[in-house]
Amino acid sequence: MSEARYKRILLKLSGESLAGEGRFGIDPGRLESTAAEIREVARLGVEVGIVIGGGNIFRGLRATADGMDRVTADTMGMLATVINALALQDFLERAGVLTRVLSAIKMDQVAEPFIRRRAVRHLEKGRVVILAAGTGNPYFTTDTAAVLRGIEIGAEVIVKGTQVDGVYDADPKTNPAALRFEKLSYLDVLNRGLKVMDSTAISLCMDNRLPIVVFNVGVPGNLMRLITGEKVGTIVEG
Repeated sequence: MSEARYKRILLKLSGESLAGEGRFGIDPGRLESTAAEIREVARLGVEVGIVIGGGNIFRGLRATADGMDRVTADTMGMLATVINALALQDFLERAGVLTRVLSAIKMDQVAEPFIRRRAVRHLEKGRVVILAAGTGNPYFTTDTAAVLRGIEIGAEVIVKGTQVDGVYDADPKTNPAALRFEKLSYLDVLNRGLKVMDSTAISLCMDNRLPIVVFNVGVPGNLMRLITGEKVGTIVEG
């Protein structure tokens, strides 16, 4: 069995990555394959924390653009991430992976409250920890929540699963000539305005020297290849 490059990671998944081709709702097939990938990584002894977006159910910024109050819209978006977290937990446990959902918004009947020491203890016991409801505050994206939680739990890297195989200088879906980067600095991302994560998330990573790897989560085996040290996607670091 291959050896893991990292001991503890924070995996950031978009809500859309759970929706499959429909880009809305939850696709059981996509959830099953995602759970299987995470299971194989956990079997290597890697401690896995996960933050999932909620864009496949509700997107707060879009609702705000349509006139909804920003605080209300962001709160609804955070609740959408809890739905995704519970769905992923179910599929992980079916795959034989011990899992806990910790929520930044108190909802004791469905999830544990997020307490940093509790989250770390779960990881140390070999449980996959899904960190739901963002930061619990409006005006922060799930990208920022992922970086914040990654710092809090002592993750060695933020692993961001997307629908493309790295970071490009333009949208590769609309521009066939788009250039893919193998490596970038935090300042490169900020100065070029590249859509890796929002500027708050990038600045947090830069201040705490936390690297980010952006990769295509839809390609089977990509997560394992990344964890075992193969060059997959784009790395952003100092």
